[in-house]
This record gives sequence, structure tokens and C-alpha cells, in this order.
Amino acid sequence: MDQGGPISSETRINERIRVPEVRLVGPNGEQVGIVRIEDALRLAQEADLDLVEVAPQARPPVAKLMDYGKFKYESAQKARESRRNQQLTVIKEQKLRPKIDPHDYATKKGHVSRFLEAGNKVKVTIMFRGREQSRPELGFRLLQRLADDVSELGFVESKPKQDGRNMIMVLAPHKNAKAKSKATKDEGSDQS
Repeated sequence: MDQGGPISSETRINERIRVPEVRLVGPNGEQVGIVRIEDALRLAQEADLDLVEVAPQARPPVAKLMDYGKFKYESAQKARESRRNQQLTVIKEQKLRPKIDPHDYATKKGHVSRFLEAGNKVKVTIMFRGREQSRPELGFRLLQRLADDVSELGFVESKPKQDGRNMIMVLAPHKNAKAKSKATKDEGSDQS
């Protein structure tokens, strides 16, 4: 049984196209029709262009007459542009215990607020130890309190859920969290 060679993601051009005939598309997108590979290569040479296989899965494969260097450059530019427009989501993590001191809670809440203002998601984990595992409602109430305290900066993306010894909740920032926080700071300075 013939397994064939490794599948290459590289686009085949000119002499690398090894099929008897191709469906040829002209340089301006016009349909030429099904032609023998020798004729297609000759047409490409006469026009001083490359024969590029654009749809290798089709029967027969589709090949187009084009300047391959220009094609590669433009596709690299498109890929770079799409990467530039992507937004990287960062998930920060904050760990708490069910019996947390009020001052420690305020500190942790400040960290969560800062993360949300920066536009990051926050995964809040409550760690239960020993007998604390029999009282998951303490952790649930603590997570609800934290969500209420930072509700102007973010919202609960995934509700609190028990995961073994931990209870996890994910907070995500509002779409315009930065603009809102700036507006509230400006209002506060106007009142004084």
C-alpha cells in the first residue's frame, strides 16, 4: 500500500506541478479552461509569469498565471496586518482563602481592580484546606462580594464553580473599562 510522501503546505509553482492537465486562470482572473500542463507552462513563460497552483484539491487542480514573488509578498503583508489587529487576552490570577482578613481582602480587591482596569481577565481562585472544604458557601459568598465590589470595572464571565479543593470564578473587563475609569476620575476632581 502506497502511503505517499509528507503533505507539504508549500504552494507548488511551475515545474513542481506534476499533473497531466490543469484548469487555467489568466493573470486578470479570466477563465482559460482545462489545458495540458505543457501548454500552461509555455503560456506562463511567454507572459513572463509563474504558473501557481491555487487549488490543488480540485479535479483537475486550478492553476493561475501570476507573479509569484509579488503574490508571496502581498500574502505576507496581509498576515502581518491581521496579526497587528489581534488583541492578546491575558488572564491574571488572584488566590484567596475563605477566612481572609479584611485588610488582606482589600489588598486583593485592589489587585483585581488594577488588572481589570488594564483590560485583563482575572481568574479568582479560593483555596479550601481541611475542614473548610465542608463549607463551600463561605467561598461562594466571598466571590460574590468581590464580583459586586468590582462590578463597575468588570463582569462575571464564568460563575463560581467548585473544582476539587478550589472554587474558581473568572472576571472579564467591560469593553470600555479604561474610558469609564477615566470619566469617573474626572468627575471626582470636578466636585472638590
